[in-house]
Formats: sequence, structure tokens, C-alpha cells
Amino acid sequence: MVAARSAHGSRSVASSNEGRQRPEDWTVAQIVEHLSDNLGPKVVAYMVGKSPQTVSRWAEEKQRPPQPDVERKLRGALQIFQHLVERDSRHVARAWFIGMNPQLEDRSPTEVIADGDVRAAMAAARAFSTGG
Repeated sequence: MVAARSAHGSRSVASSNEGRQRPEDWTVAQIVEHLSDNLGPKVVAYMVGKSPQTVSRWAEEKQRPPQPDVERKLRGALQIFQHLVERDSRHVARAWFIGMNPQLEDRSPTEVIADGDVRAAMAAARAFSTGG
């Protein structure tokens, strides 16, 4: 995928499967914008322990990129989100992120990612997508 600027100057990530950009090629700004558009800025902010305003400034590239541990959470959340939307709608993926999850001891994946356990959240996403 390629990032393009709209008439208003904001970035968007092409949704075409052609020339698909790998998540590790995305900038932090692209990741934050994509997650905020799909999960909501408050959910993204909660996952990384920052304010929605800080998250917005990252998306607009008006603030230095986050620390590596925060970037890891963002990249992990993006990979999980993409995994889920390959099999279901973005609305189901958002509900999955904020709902209680039996694979995670009834904690939400958002809470688990906020606590730093991106691997557990990905394992739960894989179990969800296989019906487990």
C-alpha cells in the first residue's frame, strides 16, 4: 500500500491489495491514523497510555514519534487489527478490541495491550478468528 495525501493534507493508506505495504513499512503517523480511524482515538490512546491529543499529534506528525515500547504496542495493535479484518468487518474487530475476552481472563485486548502483552492479544485474536 502506498500513503497518499488528501486534498486536506492528511495521509491515507491505500486499501488495494495490489502493492500491499507491509505493516512494518508503515510510519507511526500512518499506523496511528489507521488505528484511530478504525478503533477510535480514545481506544488508541488508552492502549499506549497517552492522551488522545498526543495520539492526534503523532498522526499529524506534529510531535516526535513515541518511545520504542509505545511504537511496539501500536505496531502490534495494527497487526492484530489487520489479522481480524482479513476475516471479519472492521466493526467486529473494534468490538473485539474493547470487549471482555475469555482468552485473556475476561480482560479486553485493549487493556492487555496497554499492559504490554501484545503477544497474548495476538494469540487471542488468532483463537477468535479460528472460532476458538
